[in-house]
Amino acid sequence: MDKKLYKYAELLINKCIPTKSKSLVISFPIEAFDFVTIVSLVAYKKGFTDIYYDFSSSVINSQELTYLKNNDIKNSRRFNKSIYDEYAKKNAAFLFLTTTNIDAYKDIEKEKLALSNKVTIESYPLYKKRQMTYDVAWCIAGVATLSWAKKVFPKSNDPVKDLWNEIFKLCLVNESDPIKSWTNKMKNNAQLVKKLNDMKITKLTYKNKLGTDFSIEFNNNVWCGGNALGKDNQELIVNMPTEEVFTTPNKYTANGIVYASKPLFYNGILIKDFYIKFDKGKVVEYNASSGKDALKSIIDIKNGNYLGEVALVDVTSPISKSNILFYNTLFDENASCHLALGSGFTECIKTKKDLKAIGFNESVTHVDFMVGTSDLEIVAETKDGNVTIMKNGKFCI
Repeated sequence: MDKKLYKYAELLINKCIPTKSKSLVISFPIEAFDFVTIVSLVAYKKGFTDIYYDFSSSVINSQELTYLKNNDIKNSRRFNKSIYDEYAKKNAAFLFLTTTNIDAYKDIEKEKLALSNKVTIESYPLYKKRQMTYDVAWCIAGVATLSWAKKVFPKSNDPVKDLWNEIFKLCLVNESDPIKSWTNKMKNNAQLVKKLNDMKITKLTYKNKLGTDFSIEFNNNVWCGGNALGKDNQELIVNMPTEEVFTTPNKYTANGIVYASKPLFYNGILIKDFYIKFDKGKVVEYNASSGKDALKSIIDIKNGNYLGEVALVDVTSPISKSNILFYNTLFDENASCHLALGSGFTECIKTKKDLKAIGFNESVTHVDFMVGTSDLEIVAETKDGNVTIMKNGKFCI
């Protein structure tokens, strides 16, 4: 296990966030402290000399949200991440280690949860701007913790070990050379990106038996893959693992209804069995069997009621084939086609002179939700007419 943890740390530091900067921010749940000591060792060996450790605790956060008043939450350093802006000025790399704790905030007032999230995302405007343009190196990766592992493997005698083993498998840590394996994987991903760009897609229409009947249009866009070019033209992998190809739509062109194919875990709340209806790009109706208030808190953020991303994932992806519901967007989005409420990606735009004129969505939030199913059909309007690009959830191009 220790050897694989070290290989995982090397993959994250050396492949996902290559940078000439000597500064690094590691954001992590306190339960992952032992793994962070391995990550920091790899980072120091690589040459980082300034590492900021930003730990979080769902237990402490829930205590603060229980007992603090709204004004106290606004002033709490726990939710204020303005120090990220200071590190963004240093061109620091950012590594976000993520986990899931479904029950941590179940008794917290929904308004307080929404407020704490608002405080956080509004506290680092410079970092967020540089993150969205890949002007700083950043990556989100999973770490196995007991609360998350017990949710994913409730009948296991050793759920943490089982979850780590899944992370290792899906992140190719079990390969003899994970970094080389990811380099090859991204080359294959780039070939799919090229096919989509060559088609010059202007519109996608989605339909499945779940009830999704939805269309969205594009202009001045390009398709991108799981890797990105950072500040020094170095390849970044911002999601570990990743299986998607994605682009940014015209925010005003989404029409119809989409049904979520998987639950969404957001800000400590599980949103289940939800749908969202769009008219001329804007969310006009939504509902959920549980977590509706959390869904509302996303939509209520400025421009959180428009879409910023369209992502395609084949149902034969390794994460999909695992048949595991991870209750974590990082993994679940790579098992399913998905959309995102909130900000678009400027890397997906050809000409950036007047983003507003081409319907680019600017927002401080970006929340992916899954819509892909095994019977999903997606038809593209292209330069050569209508082409079915996905059938039964699989690429057919």
